[in-house]
Amino acid sequence: MRTKRLLAVAAATLGVTFTLAACGANTAGNEGGGDNAEPAAGGGTEGTVGVILPETASSARWEGFDKPMLEKALRAEGFDADVQNAQGEVQKFTTLADGMIAKGVKVLVIASINSEVGGAVAAKAKAAGIPTIDYDRLNLGGGSDYYVSFDNTKVGELQGEGLAQALEGKDGAQVIEIEGAPTDNNATLFHKGQRNVLQPLYDSGKLELVQSQPIDNWDNQKGGVMFEQILTSNGGKVDGVVAANDGLAGAVITVLRKNGLNGTVPVTGQDATPEGLKAILRGDQYMTVFKPIQEEADATAKLAAALAKGDTAAADAIATDTEHDPEGNRDVKSVLLEPKLITKDNVKTVIDEGYVPASDVCTGDLKATCDELGIS
Repeated sequence: MRTKRLLAVAAATLGVTFTLAACGANTAGNEGGGDNAEPAAGGGTEGTVGVILPETASSARWEGFDKPMLEKALRAEGFDADVQNAQGEVQKFTTLADGMIAKGVKVLVIASINSEVGGAVAAKAKAAGIPTIDYDRLNLGGGSDYYVSFDNTKVGELQGEGLAQALEGKDGAQVIEIEGAPTDNNATLFHKGQRNVLQPLYDSGKLELVQSQPIDNWDNQKGGVMFEQILTSNGGKVDGVVAANDGLAGAVITVLRKNGLNGTVPVTGQDATPEGLKAILRGDQYMTVFKPIQEEADATAKLAAALAKGDTAAADAIATDTEHDPEGNRDVKSVLLEPKLITKDNVKTVIDEGYVPASDVCTGDLKATCDELGIS
């Protein structure tokens, strides 16, 4: 169950801004987020908001985008931001949460590794009187009253639309799906959205599904190994690949290149990472999904500010969508933002809006392509 908002209303309500520093943020790797990491200094007069991010191995977005953008947005609301990363370790996620709860953060923002740990952390925070916000990933069966993310079913629909577009007129094209972690509700929603578009094509025979394979922990290396095994068992034949994010897409492309198929087999992606954008410009990847994370950070900061002040009416005015939690049999008040489909023709959008600097994309063999597309 989901109530859609018009983008214009969302922008007005949340005060969305696209003004970002072009600092190459999405190239960040394993920096920060350690056990001894210090909260960002900001002199916040309203207290501290704690944020726990899940990992850095599968996507550069968490440290490159989410961390600095959340810090910026929370400071703008008058809060210090204690943003740390669990590096994919459940125990570390729990330890970080315990520390933040003990320090008395005003609100705890949870981008969990899985619903089990996310739900457990939310329960601990609630017992301590600390409101929680599920960030980017809804914790199924959890207890957070609010959720901020993108419309993740729409993300999957854009991936399905992109692949269908790339394979248009190629009846019977064979498709392999390399999906995200089965423990991540977002991966379930991505898959649902993909199938909203692709299932009718599978049913009609316009496309043929070879195999759909979820990848534990969004592990790119495992994704590449599984894709190669499926490709080999299918006689080395594939016409299109649904890859759930740019990291998995890169692993798939490595295997395609090894088999002389890169550039001839369209591959989907997500997150609009520099590597994903470069693969699109080279023709190895057909599309990605751009999620303007500053919007997500801004919405989260405004929602956290309202909750920290105990103003549920203001929080409800921000979270005007709902997302259904089937395990908890509840509808969670949500902010669901709109993703954008990116192909070679509009890679420039991501760069013009400041999320990835041209210098991270227009290198070496891609300088001429960037010049042709007006990317600078």
